[in-house]
Amino acid sequence: MLRSAFATEVDIVDKLDQRRARGLALLRIAVGAGFLYAGLEKVFDFAGAGAPWTAAGFLKFGTGGTIPNMTGLPDPMSHNPIQGFWGGLAADPGLLGLINFLVVFGEVAIGIALVLGLATRLAGALGAIMMFLFWLAAWDFEYGPVNQQFVYMILSAIVAYASAGKTLGLDEKLEESGLAHRFAPLRLAMG
Repeated sequence: MLRSAFATEVDIVDKLDQRRARGLALLRIAVGAGFLYAGLEKVFDFAGAGAPWTAAGFLKFGTGGTIPNMTGLPDPMSHNPIQGFWGGLAADPGLLGLINFLVVFGEVAIGIALVLGLATRLAGALGAIMMFLFWLAAWDFEYGPVNQQFVYMILSAIVAYASAGKTLGLDEKLEESGLAHRFAPLRLAMG
């Protein structure tokens, strides 16, 4: 009787672990799809702007920041203490070109990696860093510090931390093949 109760409890735990793993895989794929769409949108101009995407407009005009209780107030003042830094990046054509490339390449590469579950730990960590930089640059706190960039940052960090690539991902296949055990950097990137 005791053995059967223990077996039932183990089965319940196994089912919960499977559900958590599948939930993390779904989260990983959804976050990856968000990154991938954002990058492809810039590459293929889904909005129909007719011009190549550039971060210049955001860096010059979207980094002034907001603070609580600004709704409806004409406030041309900058609230972002590092707005000058972001504007300086937009003013330097070489740096702007690099930023344009890194944003698009980063979003597409992070998106593909997360959707496929390949180098999930690395992709999630890089996604969290990218979103932190976007969050810091926008300084958009009119409705509090938790905004879209903040949520993506946290979700990317969870995906990186929680080994979300080990279920329904290529990380799982690489681990099974033994390749990850032979190359330490690969093992660090996977998750």
